[in-house]
Amino acid sequence: MKNTFAAFYFGPIDYYAEMVKSQTLDIEVQENFQKQTYRNRMNILGANGKLMLNIPILHNGTRLFKDLQPSYEYDWQKEHIKSLKSAYQSSPYFEYYEDEVIPILEQKEKFLLDFNLKTIDFINKKLSLDLDISKTETYQDLNPENDFRNQFSAKKASQYNLPEYAQVFDDKFEFIEGLSILDLLFSEGPSAAVYLKNLIK
Repeated sequence: MKNTFAAFYFGPIDYYAEMVKSQTLDIEVQENFQKQTYRNRMNILGANGKLMLNIPILHNGTRLFKDLQPSYEYDWQKEHIKSLKSAYQSSPYFEYYEDEVIPILEQKEKFLLDFNLKTIDFINKKLSLDLDISKTETYQDLNPENDFRNQFSAKKASQYNLPEYAQVFDDKFEFIEGLSILDLLFSEGPSAAVYLKNLIK
């Protein structure tokens, strides 16, 4: 049985490490939406410490994640782009990926799921992770060892002891966990793939 993951918005580092470990996996698209999760938020490292970037949701009565729509009443995309630039413009690889990350954030996708899938596809391609990803057709109860849909909490500390890498603002803060894969990508570039693979040995 394949492992099943939720579709996250530039999900955390440990999320991608487990995906690499799985190689062939399902993305859950039939679940009900769960608030206060990485499904519509990511953590980055700003000048004042960990900063959460949140995608507001259009409240139209739907509960199914695949039908959920981002709200564009407030220009959260502009804010997220500005925050990323402010946080990572001095990082080693931000300029290398900027011209591809920013257009993803600028697109006004109708559905949050499609937006998140594009972020997953971007990381898969940029790091040559060779993940074989399918989407679920029905919602199923899974064995715990195959169910990663709620494994990664935006409200709790990571269960993984991540090896330290050089982060922006490391002259101000000790190593900070629980950050988006973008933090690793902008800091380590292509070597981020090696970092992820080393996590699962």
